[in-house]
Amino acid sequence: MIQIRASAETKAILNRAAALRGQKLSEFMLESARRQAEDALLDQRVFFLQPEAYDEFMALLDAPPKPSPQLAAMMQRKAPWKA
Repeated sequence: MIQIRASAETKAILNRAAALRGQKLSEFMLESARRQAEDALLDQRVFFLQPEAYDEFMALLDAPPKPSPQLAAMMQRKAPWKA
């Protein structure tokens, strides 16, 4: 059994979201928590490299490529919501 304390506001939001999905609150919370747990586990990245490959990898990270003219132009444009 999992017990969680939450404010009335948080409970109301969770209940509304569960209702929108046609789920019981406990089903909604368990599904949401499981999805977040899987994402957290999948986000763990480990690289095992030979020393030469490690040095090359680090050199690439330390010297990223210069932005292309297209990227530079795109970065100068205003966002549509700011225009």
